[in-house]
Amino acid sequence: MSIFKKIFGTGNDTSKEVNENDYNPFQDTHAQLPVDEQFTLNFKKNGGKFLYCENIAELNEQFENILEENDWFESEALCLEPRLFKILEDNNIVYQNPSNPKFFFTGCESLVAEEGSIMFSSTQIRQKKAAELPVNIVVLASTSQIVLGTSDGLREIKKRYTTDYPTNITTIKYFEKAKEEDFLQYGSTPKNLYLLLLENL
Repeated sequence: MSIFKKIFGTGNDTSKEVNENDYNPFQDTHAQLPVDEQFTLNFKKNGGKFLYCENIAELNEQFENILEENDWFESEALCLEPRLFKILEDNNIVYQNPSNPKFFFTGCESLVAEEGSIMFSSTQIRQKKAAELPVNIVVLASTSQIVLGTSDGLREIKKRYTTDYPTNITTIKYFEKAKEEDFLQYGSTPKNLYLLLLENL
């Protein structure tokens, strides 16, 4: 193309060339989305159930809705974080040495937008592997915990814990069993996961 055509353009030809040059078949279409939208889309694509809460009252209401939907009132739950015990006590859920927990109630380290996964550490799951956790999980997180990638999540852990870094850092990504054979899910343990996301920004 001549220098004059580049400078002055020739109507449709120039715009067509710009569009062709901008197209990148390897670029993720979600990459331009804000990080919170990216997380929501990828999390739902992975089969997660997403419940947005503007305040604590909404969070308590949504938690009760989950209990009602699954008939978990007055049942047992696995919970390893003392800050969450009161929510369980308010709903008559037994969490001290449960013999048959219906669900795992927990916080998390980060919500990873690029893969729609949830990052945990020994703070939430001690030394348990994903396969050792109940199939049903209810996660309480805040919007400020959304990060772009796994490396960002690891950086947040380093910032949050100045000493005594947690161990057993892992992510759970699949929230429903694959309908077809999917080699990407090989070795993973799909979980029925609810995310209560509290607005705190």
